[in-house]
Amino acid sequence: MQSIAPHPDPSAPEEVPRRGPDRRTQPTPRLSRYALLGGRRGSVRRAEEREGSFVDRYGFGVVLAIGWTALMNAGDSVFTLVHLQSGGIELNPVADSLLQTGRLGFVALKALLMTAALLVLAVHKNFSLARVGLWIAAGSYTLLNLYHLSLFG
Repeated sequence: MQSIAPHPDPSAPEEVPRRGPDRRTQPTPRLSRYALLGGRRGSVRRAEEREGSFVDRYGFGVVLAIGWTALMNAGDSVFTLVHLQSGGIELNPVADSLLQTGRLGFVALKALLMTAALLVLAVHKNFSLARVGLWIAAGSYTLLNLYHLSLFG
């Protein structure tokens, strides 16, 4: 007589051999090799974990907002230099102190400062304050460039 093996319970977890310690014992760090070289995690698995988590990959909206803000920052630098050559004055005291380093120094330092700020905002994209800050920066630089354009009229 043939014996029939019982069917496994589908609700029971499967025993899968592990290759090492559980990597989920610690949260993803703010800066890791995956942040620069690319990773696998683009979003969190559970909606309640979204706020305050770090991921390896960034969505199209975040990349677009960062790129737009960087482009608007570059436009602001160019427009500032054009207006200064036409006899205008710089009203922003931080930008005025950067201008003391010369034109190249102004553009390089302004780009470096903005790049650092945008990297911080990108890494913290799952924090509500960083998301708000990124959109405020993008909107502010857009308005600033529109103001620069209005000075030509």
